[in-house]
Amino acid sequence: MTTSFSFFRAAAAVLITCGLLLGCDQQSASPSAISTTAPSADSRYAHKLSDKNATGETLALYNNLAGLRGKHMLFGHEDSLAYGVNWEGDLDRSDVRDVTGSNPAVYGWELGGLELGHEQNLDGVNFKQMQEWIKTGYSRGGVITISWHMYSPVSGANSWDKTPTVHELIPGGAKHEVFKTYLDTFVAFNEGLTATDAAGRGHYIPIIFRPWHEHNGDWFWWGKGHVSEQDYISLWQFTVKYLRDEKGLRNLIYAYSPDRSRIDLAKFESDYFYGYPGDEYVDVIGLDNYWDVGHTSNTASADEQKAGFVSSLKGIVKIAQVRNKIAALTETGNNRLTIPNFWTERILNPILVGEEAQQITYMMVWRNANTAREKSEQFFAPYPGQQTEEDFKTFFAHPFVLFESELPKLYE
Repeated sequence: MTTSFSFFRAAAAVLITCGLLLGCDQQSASPSAISTTAPSADSRYAHKLSDKNATGETLALYNNLAGLRGKHMLFGHEDSLAYGVNWEGDLDRSDVRDVTGSNPAVYGWELGGLELGHEQNLDGVNFKQMQEWIKTGYSRGGVITISWHMYSPVSGANSWDKTPTVHELIPGGAKHEVFKTYLDTFVAFNEGLTATDAAGRGHYIPIIFRPWHEHNGDWFWWGKGHVSEQDYISLWQFTVKYLRDEKGLRNLIYAYSPDRSRIDLAKFESDYFYGYPGDEYVDVIGLDNYWDVGHTSNTASADEQKAGFVSSLKGIVKIAQVRNKIAALTETGNNRLTIPNFWTERILNPILVGEEAQQITYMMVWRNANTAREKSEQFFAPYPGQQTEEDFKTFFAHPFVLFESELPKLYE
């Protein structure tokens, strides 16, 4: 069925309002108004997604990222366009671009609060503006990844609440229907993530979706100690089946990302696979690793940490290769960048030592909080005048690392 894209955008605005405020059921509002055709039989694509009916742009992105392995790694930053350490509200600005002249190649965004109908996420980013920033980043060829620090449907507290919750959300649980309305807010949000190609064809923007992250730690209500392993697996599988199979979202690439601090390198694979939902529910073999790049709780020497960093990357690359998937450093960084030459000595040089670690497709550091608004210092990318600025420029200039201005066409 063909419908004018301008009409679709108007309809999408209604759907977004419905989803944000009411958490309404979106099953009747399937994305049939724009293209969801998947070239699943196209011989160009060696790597298949867990969604066999993924859109062409989504499948192209996945395979083009796979094609960069060993040649390039994309650099990403959370909330990069929304604010910086010393600014907020400026149009078309980022701390990363202030330093390098380019925006990051990967844009990270966060949905916490969407499920409750909030206008802003838990970091103060307006959801409607976030949609526009996502479109902007995509229009310039960037990659979009989204995480979700969901509030507990059981206690009502934020994701750091430790009230046992998951057993009530999975099929058969007392809060299962409530949980589905939470997921529906993302369905509605996704309706606004659209673009038009050169031929005037409307399509959904591909998203690397990273739910239920760092589950092997105990700091989130879906984390180890607050949920059984099987219930966590059921949570993940239901989330994918609901979004993919029931609601028909065909623009999602699913990223799995346990935390390095809870993985013993001596038994990396067995620890990594705690809670693994299965290859048919995962596309990106990810890892959140702050531990090996200067975390204050890690008392190992710098050399020992660098060795651990490399070993962890080799571990996810091996797993990805066996399963014909891509590997990524889904979160990393050193808060307040207290380590001199952090970018070259703690990130780039260890990755370049051997061919295995070079197979990761992208890395993403966390956000640069606005100091005036939040009354505290938290930043993971440099800003003008910060002590690692020059080292970051060296990192930026290295041919292995790609920022937005250097990206090849990833969606064709």
